[in-house]
Amino acid sequence: MTLMTESACVVETLPRQGSVPPDRGSFVCESEAYALIGRSELAPPRHSRTGDASRFKKGEQVVLKGLGEDVWHKSELGAVQFMAFDRADILREAAAMRERIQKAGHRWLGALVCEHIDIVRVGWLPTELLVSLSRTEAGWVVVLGAGGMSADTLGAHVAPLLWPVDAVSPVVAFSELEEHFLGRVLLGTGRGFTAVTSREKLKAMIDSIWKLAGIAEADGLNLLEMNPVAFDADGDARPLDAVGLRGARAPSRVAPPAGFIECLLSTRSVAIAGVSATPGGVGRTILDNIMRCPSLRGHIVILKPGAKNLLGFPCIRGVSALTTDPVDLLLLAIPAPAAVEVVEKLIAQGGGARVVGMVAGGIGDGADRLGFGARLSALLSDARRQGRWTPAIVGPNSMGHWVPGRGLDTTFIPREKLPEARDAGGSLALLSQSGAFLLCRRSRHHGRGLLIGAALGNQMDVSLPDVLDALVPVADCRSVAAYVEGFQPGQLAATVCAARKLAARGVRIVIHRAGRTTAGRMAAASHTGALLTGNADQLMFERALLTRAGVRFSETVADFDAAIQWLAAFPKIRPGPVAMISNAGFECVTGTDALATKDGKATGFRTATLTHATTSELERMIMAEGLGGIVNPQLPLDLTPMARESACLRAAEILARGAAETLVVGLVPFTPRLNTGGEARLSAAAFASVAKTCGKPIGIVIDAGEVFAEFRSAFVEQGLPVFDRFEDAIRGLRTIG
Repeated sequence: MTLMTESACVVETLPRQGSVPPDRGSFVCESEAYALIGRSELAPPRHSRTGDASRFKKGEQVVLKGLGEDVWHKSELGAVQFMAFDRADILREAAAMRERIQKAGHRWLGALVCEHIDIVRVGWLPTELLVSLSRTEAGWVVVLGAGGMSADTLGAHVAPLLWPVDAVSPVVAFSELEEHFLGRVLLGTGRGFTAVTSREKLKAMIDSIWKLAGIAEADGLNLLEMNPVAFDADGDARPLDAVGLRGARAPSRVAPPAGFIECLLSTRSVAIAGVSATPGGVGRTILDNIMRCPSLRGHIVILKPGAKNLLGFPCIRGVSALTTDPVDLLLLAIPAPAAVEVVEKLIAQGGGARVVGMVAGGIGDGADRLGFGARLSALLSDARRQGRWTPAIVGPNSMGHWVPGRGLDTTFIPREKLPEARDAGGSLALLSQSGAFLLCRRSRHHGRGLLIGAALGNQMDVSLPDVLDALVPVADCRSVAAYVEGFQPGQLAATVCAARKLAARGVRIVIHRAGRTTAGRMAAASHTGALLTGNADQLMFERALLTRAGVRFSETVADFDAAIQWLAAFPKIRPGPVAMISNAGFECVTGTDALATKDGKATGFRTATLTHATTSELERMIMAEGLGGIVNPQLPLDLTPMARESACLRAAEILARGAAETLVVGLVPFTPRLNTGGEARLSAAAFASVAKTCGKPIGIVIDAGEVFAEFRSAFVEQGLPVFDRFEDAIRGLRTIG
C-alpha cells in the first residue's frame, strides 16, 4: 500500500477587471458542487480562490485548476497544474489557463487552488471511485463504479453498481458494495488485498451519498458526478473533483382515466366504426370476432351514417348518439383522419365511450405526416389537466385484445387463421407493443392459462405501465409477461412503480426487451453521466431499475415462450429445488448443465437433494417396476427406456411429496414401453392430478417430431406445460427465477 497525491478543485471566479460572474445555468461548476457535497458530510478538499492566500502557506504543495463553462475534463485543456503555492506564480499560471480555455471556445469561470491530498493506492487495484447521482424518470439513481483517470478502461471490466435511491436503502447498498469487487478491494477482504478504509467509514460514505441525493433534488440538479472519490491516509472518502447539471424538469405523465382495464376484461357493450357488408375487411372481421362473445349479444352497435341496420346490428349516425347511451368500448377501424375526428367529438361532448381502440396507424408514428398524433396527444393532455372527461385510448395501430374466459376477441384476425382459446381462461396477462408478436404467442400457446392478451400499439395514451398499474387490484391476475421495444418519456418510472406494486402482491413479471445491443455495454457503463442521460447504454439502466422492482428478463424469445408456459400453467411457481426425471440419459445430462448456472451465476431454481426417506422410497419403486440393477435412485433420475408410464408417474409422485418444488419429466416417446396413442390421455391426466394434489408444478418434455403431436396434445389438454426439449423447460425456469 502506498500514498499517492491527487487533487480536487473548486471553481471560483478569478478576481479580474471586467469578469463575468458565474450564473446558475445548466452547468454546475465545482464551487457549487463542493458546497452541496460539504452539506452531505463528505469532505471536499480545502480550497480557495486564487487571489485568497489565507488558506495556504507559501511553498505548500497545491493543485491549480482552471475552469470553463462545460469543461468536464480540464487536464485535456492543460488546465491542471501541480505546484508550490506562491501567489504571483498562481496568478501567472491562472492567466495562461484562462487563455487556453477561452481559445478552446469555453467561457472562463475562474481558477481555484486546492490542497494536495495524499490518497491510498494498492498496487494496480482500483481504489478510486466514480460516483454519479442522476435524476431520472425513476427518481434519483446512484451509480458507483471504478473512477480516476482509468475509469473508461476499468469500466469495461468492472461492472458498476446501480441503486435507485427510493427503492434501495443505504444498508442494502452497503451490503452490495461489500460483496462487489470494488468493495473487497477497499475493505481488503480479497486474497492478498490490503484495506484502504474501514466498514464504518465506507458505510458513512454511502449514507452521505443518499443524503446528497436529497440535497441535489432540493437545489434543482439533474446530475452530480464525483470522479474520483478517493480515500486519504485516515480512510476517509474524499471527493477530489465534481461537476453537475441543472435542467428543466419534465412535466409528469397524465395517466389515462381509471377503470379502463375493467372495460377490457369485462366488456359489456361495444360500438364499432368501419364495418362493411363485404366480408374480409378489417372492421367486418372485428365484428365477426366480437359477435361470438356471448355476453355481448344485443349490446353491439355499428357507427354507419345513413343506415339503420347492417348485418342484423343496429346502426347509429355518429358518436353523438352515444352521449345518452354510452358503451364500454368503441373500436375505430377507420382511417387516421376520421379516427382523430371521432375522438375529438367524444371529448367535446364529454362522454360516449370509456375506452377507444384505434386500429389505424399513421397517428403519432413515422407515417404521421400531418401531425395527428401531436394534435390528439395535446388534446388529451390539456383536457385531463383541466379536469375534463376523456376516454382511455388504446393504440393507435392496435391489433386489439382478447379475453379467453369471456370468449371476447376484438382482433382483426379471421378465425380460420387463429382458432379461439381452448379453455376458460386463466391468470396470465400477456401484453405486447407488437401485435404480430402477440399473435405468434397466441397461436403457439392457444390462449391456455390466459387472463387477457392485449396489443398496446403505439401507446399514445394507454401504455404498458398503465396496464400494469391497473392490474394491481385485479385478483385474477397472478403473472404478467410483456414484450417491450422501448419506453417513451415518463413510462420507465411508471413501469418501475407498477412493477413494485405487482411484485408486492406476489405477481411474477417477465419482460422480453427487444431492440437490444450488447456491444459496448460494459464500456458505456464506465461513464455514468452519459449512461443515465441517454448517451450510452440505456438498456442496462432500464434493466437494472426494473430488476430491482421484481421484473425478470428473457434473453431470447424461446426463453420468453418457455417462461409463459410455466406461468400460464402454474402462476404460483416459485424458485426452489427442481427434480428432473427422464427415460433418456442425455436429457438428464443436458438438464443438469442447463440448470447449473445462468451467466455464470447460481439461479433460484436448483437441483433438488434427496432425503434418506425419499431415496428409500425410490429404491422400492425401482424394484417394483422391474428396474432393479438398471436405475440408480439419484437426481436427476434416469429411468432409462425400460421404464413404463407407471414408473415415471410413481417417481413424480414420490419426488413431488419430497423436497422438490418443481418437477421436469422427460418422456422420449420412441420406446414401446410408453403408450403414445389414445391411452396417453390417461397418463396425462394422472400427471396433472399429481401436480394438483401435491401443489407442485410439473413440466413435460417430449423431444420428438410431428408424428407424436397427439401424444403432446394429451398433456397440453390437461393444462400442463409441454416443451420440445429439456433445455427449453429449464430456460423457462431460469427466466422466472
